[in-house]
Amino acid sequence: MNNKFLPFALPEISEEEINEVVDSLKHGWITTGPKAKKFEQDFASYLGDNVEAIAVNSATAGLHLALEAIGIKPEDEVIVPTYTFTATAEVVRYLGANPVFVDSLPDSLNIDPKAIRKAITSKTKAIIPVHFAGLSCDMDEIISIAKEFNLKIVEDAAHAFPTIYNGKKIGTLDTDVTVFSFYANKTMTTAEGGMLVSRNPEIIKRAKVMRLHGISKDAFDRYQSKTPAWYYEVIEPGFKYNMPDICAAIGIHQLKKIDLFQKKREQMAKFYDEELKDLPLILPTKPFNSDNQHAWHLYPIRLKDEVKISRDDFIIKMAEKNIGCSVHFIPLHKHPVWKDTYLLCEENFPVAEKNFHRIVSIPLYTKMTKNDQIRVINAIKEILE
Repeated sequence: MNNKFLPFALPEISEEEINEVVDSLKHGWITTGPKAKKFEQDFASYLGDNVEAIAVNSATAGLHLALEAIGIKPEDEVIVPTYTFTATAEVVRYLGANPVFVDSLPDSLNIDPKAIRKAITSKTKAIIPVHFAGLSCDMDEIISIAKEFNLKIVEDAAHAFPTIYNGKKIGTLDTDVTVFSFYANKTMTTAEGGMLVSRNPEIIKRAKVMRLHGISKDAFDRYQSKTPAWYYEVIEPGFKYNMPDICAAIGIHQLKKIDLFQKKREQMAKFYDEELKDLPLILPTKPFNSDNQHAWHLYPIRLKDEVKISRDDFIIKMAEKNIGCSVHFIPLHKHPVWKDTYLLCEENFPVAEKNFHRIVSIPLYTKMTKNDQIRVINAIKEILE
């Protein structure tokens, strides 16, 4: 057995990122400043289609800003999938509104559009689709539902960079706001951080103000001005959600590599597909046509019903072989805060409930070698045999 531990995820950081961070440290501007602005501009240019981008210190912060900017108020309802991370729902509660939880599609585990339609009430104001593992939701159907009922759409694209849906990059669809994550295990990283993007100038304007205490001017603009510019006004009780230049310095160079990262992840996913296809596993759903692109943030496998070993024991046995795995996700209806507050029952989420007990995410990241993948594949085969 190989004694070296193979972690579930590792970021790929090179000298370019390190040198850019050092440059920030040497020049003294380490909080939000010129590098954060450049990162925003570069990100918007990468997506195209006239979107604007706002760098934030987490995707959670971005989702909160997005919901606030579209006007979510106390007692409003926002439809979210139960099959997601808690941040998707908690930001709704930040504003005193209520998340309404719905089930997922059995193949992709993305939010079920039919379940969205059934959950709409007179209080519903928005939908937060989550692009699970890096594969886009059925956005045509979701956008159609939103237009029919006059609902806003905030895309949780924490897994979905650079995902493409029907030839268009996620972030450029006909939705209100999209929020990306650059956490350490994502397809690109800024250590901690995220990006809010929108074509709506009012949403961008509001999010910019609320990102930094509700102040009417950026600190960078005030402190770099060659004439006295100390005066500012607080126009709303805002938040502290700005991205520091040290983080943006990493993002500037990660962004330049994102297409290469995606191609490598796709190649690795195809290798897993080929090597695992004859095992009693349900492999990840693929894009349904050539106009779609999977970001391959995750490679989640599902143990078929005939597999005798439990998911939990499978993870333990992988750990015994020094291979890290994870579970995406523990559905929100199983967590006490959501289950108890909204009296959620497992029977109402059969797809999420069944798949939670059989799913495990195996390592998939660009620093992995072919031999690392072979280790993972051999370990899975040994355990299932």
